[in-house]
Amino acid sequence: MVLPATMDRSAGSCAALFRALPVALAGALIAGAALAQPAFPSKPIRVINPFPPGGPVDVVGRPVFDRLRTALGQPVIMDHRPGAGSMIGSAAVAKAPPDGYTLLATAGQHTINLSVYAKVPYDTVKDFASVSMLAIGPYVFVVHPSVPARSMKELTALARRLPGKMTYASASPGSGFHMASELLNLMAGIKTLHVPYKGGAPAGIALLGGEVDMMFSSPAVVLPHVQSGRMRALAVTTATRFAPLPDVPTMAEAGLAGFDAQSWYGMFAPAATPRETIAFIADQLDRVLKTPEIREAYRLAGLEPVGGTPAFFDERVKSDIAKWARVARDARVQVD
Repeated sequence: MVLPATMDRSAGSCAALFRALPVALAGALIAGAALAQPAFPSKPIRVINPFPPGGPVDVVGRPVFDRLRTALGQPVIMDHRPGAGSMIGSAAVAKAPPDGYTLLATAGQHTINLSVYAKVPYDTVKDFASVSMLAIGPYVFVVHPSVPARSMKELTALARRLPGKMTYASASPGSGFHMASELLNLMAGIKTLHVPYKGGAPAGIALLGGEVDMMFSSPAVVLPHVQSGRMRALAVTTATRFAPLPDVPTMAEAGLAGFDAQSWYGMFAPAATPRETIAFIADQLDRVLKTPEIREAYRLAGLEPVGGTPAFFDERVKSDIAKWARVARDARVQVD
């Protein structure tokens, strides 16, 4: 029997419908599963600090993470993993699951290590995604009160008379403090001896005890000691004078125009972390950094909150990688 044309078309439509049904059901199940995924964050966030406790990253990070905890409704836990010039902690983040629950809070040394260390257990560019620059501030160049120099001019003249004899501390080989000192050596035509420590705080303690003559450091570490007279500040690396130390000249005023070194602190995620997760974290950080409480806390530490987009921070990271590569090459800085 031949079916009427209308019935034949109807049967064909039904068959097509039944054939499409499994595909539609599968799509619905996938969509349902996606909707069922918990919103980020649904568990505690771990922030790895690759420096010892008590250093500048603590000073910058802890007040922000305290407020971020409230904003996100989840604990934000700082996990110290110091060692190997910050590379132990950084490597742990590079290898962590890229889900936004493991982040790196670090300093500008992150952009230096690949130029000075013979072996770096990660790729600084490929293994990390920039999230947000938290803060930026000057380096302060300080000397022990026993050093007979009250200006950069006197200091450089003294160093020329004593080549290789004067000592400077750093937070570690390849740290920002180290590279700023090597930049000073290059620009001033002097030779001073590097004495590395395990972090900015231990380096500051060494200078207080007279173990070394001088150092570049962050305001968070040295401001209280400069104000108490236990350290003498000779210059700051800002373009204009630094408000907490109004009587201390800039490096340009001290005769070293073009000296470009600042301390910054920022957050990174494993490279494959979803862009939307990174953007969400950056936005939350930006909100926290704009609060009066954080602005005041940073002001007292001699820092300026930054924030902004991941792309903005990424540009600074790439620029600093290129700059410190040049300094490492010209100063022949190499750490085995």
